[in-house]
Amino acid sequence: MTNPFDDPDKNYTVLVNAAGEHSLWVSGIPVPAGWEVTYGPRGRQACLDHIAENWRDLRPNAAARRAA
Repeated sequence: MTNPFDDPDKNYTVLVNAAGEHSLWVSGIPVPAGWEVTYGPRGRQACLDHIAENWRDLRPNAAARRAA
């Protein structure tokens, strides 16, 4: 069995949760509670590029605020 999250031919979305964490998600699979779609659907690489451009601080939002 192959992992659907590795298929370059599928459409994907980018999800973000309340902690500011980002996730690549296959379009058409229900979005888990606590996450929302913020980008897509687009190709896999476009979504990965979006994550790289927009999720620069990998700490959860609360940890980043405490450090500031």
